[in-house]
Amino acid sequence: MKQKIKNKYILIYLIILLFLSYFFLYFKHQVGNDSTISEWLINYEGGFTRRGFTGQGMVLLSRFFDLELRWTIFLSQSFFCTFYFILLWHLLKNLQTNKILNLSIFTPIFILYPVAEIEVLARKEIIVFTFFLIYLLIPSNHTLKNYSIILFSLVSVLVWEPIIFFFPLIFLYLIIENRIEKINLNFLKLILFMTPGILLSIYMATNPLNANEWKVMASVLKNEFGESCYMSCGLLKTKSTIIQQFQGNTGKYSFEVIFRYSLIVLIGFYPISLLLKNCTTKSKKLFFFRNFKNLLTPFCIAISPVILLFAMGYDWGRWVNISYVISALIVFSLLKNEKINLNTVLLKQNFLYKIKGKMFVILFIIFCFGWNPKTVMLGDVASFPGYRIPVKVINKVFTGEY
Repeated sequence: MKQKIKNKYILIYLIILLFLSYFFLYFKHQVGNDSTISEWLINYEGGFTRRGFTGQGMVLLSRFFDLELRWTIFLSQSFFCTFYFILLWHLLKNLQTNKILNLSIFTPIFILYPVAEIEVLARKEIIVFTFFLIYLLIPSNHTLKNYSIILFSLVSVLVWEPIIFFFPLIFLYLIIENRIEKINLNFLKLILFMTPGILLSIYMATNPLNANEWKVMASVLKNEFGESCYMSCGLLKTKSTIIQQFQGNTGKYSFEVIFRYSLIVLIGFYPISLLLKNCTTKSKKLFFFRNFKNLLTPFCIAISPVILLFAMGYDWGRWVNISYVISALIVFSLLKNEKINLNTVLLKQNFLYKIKGKMFVILFIIFCFGWNPKTVMLGDVASFPGYRIPVKVINKVFTGEY
């Protein structure tokens, strides 16, 4: 008999993390140099620009309801966090469970990460995750399923344009979901559905704000809302071109950084990699999959463009988290909807199944709550978020500091 995941434990875990998100977001939104807020300040007042969609919405809402811009951002962040956790609950509940899947859910580079590293909490990818979950939760036979990918590709690019680095992985999901066996009309349709988002991303990358347009945006923020265009908002002026994105990381690479993040990826992704290694598609004839024994290799190939994101950006811990979230949502959706086969017999031959009882509980706690990557590439690995997060809350309540 297949064993379903214990819903109450997942629900309790999500509720705790959601309320911790509210707590940290409330105090974060008041910090003048908070990196999350800086990203939400980007808007279209000076002209069309990357990542301005959300910020323009914040500006319009603040004007309409006569609210402080930061308060509008806090309420919007809280809304998207709530919506995301609700959708995540609907995806995870009643999922067929096993030791490896539990580790895949509780790994510190997944749901826990933004709460452990509050600099990442409610960054704009939370909106992308939310829209992607909406798409995944639409039934396969629903007429909106395929066409909603057009809306997702457009909105996600408007919110956070680096999502295009994950389009090959999402396209892999579409092949499995639609049972595409060869290059035919359905295959071309899927490409056509995602093309608007790709074209929009290319346009934004090649048409950054000029100095005058940036000044207009900055002046609106300053004169109307008393906000400075700093950090992410400020980088639209100083680091706007593709070449500048790559140049920004020059000199930061080292053996230590590469080695550290290689270990982070190998360890953090290990459980879900085991699932993929023991999964196959329902049909052996699916396009791109027919030459592989399992799903691990094709998934690794599909996610490889993300290396460019690491080369362009400084927030490597954040990129690891985003990569894992997109991958995990796809895998969990495919498993729950029985679009792929999981060979539990082979899976249980893994050494983790030889660890039982209290020893596995200890391993589980150490793996899931004993570490997490820092936000930026030069940061060391943080220790025991399961301990440090409650301490942060206590310190903030009683001393006003983290």
